[in-house]
Amino acid sequence: MTTQLLAPPTTNLMTADEFLEFVHRPENRNRRFELDRGRIDEMPRPGIRHGVVCANVSFELVAFARKRGRGIVVSNDAGLIVEHDPDTVFGPDLFLFDENIDYADLPTHWEDRPPTLVVEVLSPNDRTTKLHRRIGRFLAMGVPLVWVVDPEENTLTVHQAHRPLVVLEASDEVTGLEFVADLKMKVADFFATPGVAPSPA
Repeated sequence: MTTQLLAPPTTNLMTADEFLEFVHRPENRNRRFELDRGRIDEMPRPGIRHGVVCANVSFELVAFARKRGRGIVVSNDAGLIVEHDPDTVFGPDLFLFDENIDYADLPTHWEDRPPTLVVEVLSPNDRTTKLHRRIGRFLAMGVPLVWVVDPEENTLTVHQAHRPLVVLEASDEVTGLEFVADLKMKVADFFATPGVAPSPA
């Protein structure tokens, strides 16, 4: 479960800039935080399956972007400002911009533009209500496509604004729909390890 911490007593709610300073304090090194409407959430460390699936999805997306010569894949819970006044800074597991950006022009801290795709990989302690609220905020900021990957069930759920959910099994393919029209991947590849086929859920 996350632990919500109040912002410093000098202010009612913390801004994204104040949060950036907070997470870089020496005492907060090696800890994981997000900012949820001005209040700090400390995030638990995910498990090994979560890490393997994140690495697999990242590998597939980066390979896709490099092969087509277009796209920026961001990983490692990089900060994404999804709301302002009060500020919310989430760290999605992965997100993709369907555009080319020179490395020198990439932001050094948070990004506040909506990516084309956000990928979240579930952890055992993720709560359904909080997850749905989180996905709703991504969609509200303008993210057209959110994938939620479940390492325990070997499924991928596709979220879009004002459209029904689509749950895909490991035997299915996932696409970027009209948002990244040439994106097509095997869901099973997200749960595979080298030389071993994914086991049934």
